[in-house]
Amino acid sequence: MQLFYNPEINENTTQFSFSKEESKHIVKVLRKKVGDIMHITNGSGWLFSAEIILDTIKKCVAEVKTKQFQTPSKYHLHLAVAPTKMNDRYEWFLEKATEIGIQEITPIICDHSERKYIKQERFEKIVQSAMKQSLSCYLPKLNEAIAYKDFIKQDFTGDLFIAHCEETNRKSLKQELKPNQETTILIGPEGDFSIKEIALALVEHTFIPVTLGETRLRTETAAIVSCHSVAFVNE
Repeated sequence: MQLFYNPEINENTTQFSFSKEESKHIVKVLRKKVGDIMHITNGSGWLFSAEIILDTIKKCVAEVKTKQFQTPSKYHLHLAVAPTKMNDRYEWFLEKATEIGIQEITPIICDHSERKYIKQERFEKIVQSAMKQSLSCYLPKLNEAIAYKDFIKQDFTGDLFIAHCEETNRKSLKQELKPNQETTILIGPEGDFSIKEIALALVEHTFIPVTLGETRLRTETAAIVSCHSVAFVNE
């Protein structure tokens, strides 16, 4: 099944038009025509089956035939991950985390971050593409990049963890995770969190310091390990 994404469709939609760009892709590249059935999600849990009723490269129109609501996950995972020096590594993380299952992502700019900015629009397209590839009907929320010192000032709920490499009293993430919980995990940059940043998380918000294993992991690897660990606990 090939899945398309259109955030403007809802459960009350009976007919809709694709954008000019998508219409051209659907008709000219995919060679879809009147009568063909397409599968569309709005990224909010709904899966629609729609029949093409107009197939021009400037305007492709479809009529909704069936709709189905996909039950949401019983857990909410929010990963706050520092952008990596090499942009493609972070893009890989976004893609794989979306495929595994994640609800929210926030890029955090830390004291040791070598990359201070991100391409929000490109990241959003990667997440959308990964959602369609994995046939999920839920689009993860991708927040704009924020300075760590501002991020940590927020009010947090649920289980809170910070993964760092300092030789302190850290617990095993896999042993601390519980199913069906709201979970926030902080992952630092290549140079790790600074001592000050770790202290802010531990003292002001009682984040639990955790380790992800015996070996030192890259930022994007640590993020994927965390994501999979949460998904595994909730299977």
